[in-house]
Amino acid sequence: MRASPGIVLQGQHRIDGEVLFDVNLQIPAGKWTCLLGKSGVGKSTILRLILGLETGGEFTGTFEATDRAPLDGRISYMAQSDLLLPWLSVLENVSIGARLRGEAPDTATASRLLERVGLSKHACQKPSTLSGGMRQRAALARTLFEDRPIAFLDEPFSALDAGTRADMQELAAELLKGRTVLLVTHDPAEAARLADQITVMSTNGAENWPVPETPALREINEPRTLACQAQLLNYLRGQKACA
Repeated sequence: MRASPGIVLQGQHRIDGEVLFDVNLQIPAGKWTCLLGKSGVGKSTILRLILGLETGGEFTGTFEATDRAPLDGRISYMAQSDLLLPWLSVLENVSIGARLRGEAPDTATASRLLERVGLSKHACQKPSTLSGGMRQRAALARTLFEDRPIAFLDEPFSALDAGTRADMQELAAELLKGRTVLLVTHDPAEAARLADQITVMSTNGAENWPVPETPALREINEPRTLACQAQLLNYLRGQKACA
């Protein structure tokens, strides 16, 4: 695998003439950046913009990898919707990227990932038989299967119960170690635990929030993690942050 580059995005995005966001976003190489902000501010649009997907608006600006190489083919993407194909089995959905590229699917790797996300007993089932949380775990396995130097994760743990969410956070942190990860989340606790960089987005721009001094992945109940979570929540609610 090639080294994981950073990404720099600068510019303004408008929908029907109205400014959605105007940002200078620096995503460091080989680190986890957690992107937070109020609903509708354009967090998911950032991901879609860099991926070259439809955003429903017009972007004026630039974005590029810090190594200046094209981003095409170097990003794995987990959308808010699981996007599982209903006519394929769960196992086939995990390895669908290889099939679409005309490659022989690595079934052994796909099976190991399903075991890691707790779905090995459901490998031959169709997605319609799974709960929402199980479908989200299958989508996570599919994203991890791609093994790309950059990963975009759009609220990847939102449908999971607290215990499973913590487990999947740890799995993603393990398997995406050294990758450039941009994770969109509404959860300050998640950002405080996972992030090397926390970026809070608004219509006026994006600003970095101080992360705990301890390295990610952090213990959930570690005092500095909890303090970061509380201060970030207060800020997102429009309250004055603690000193």
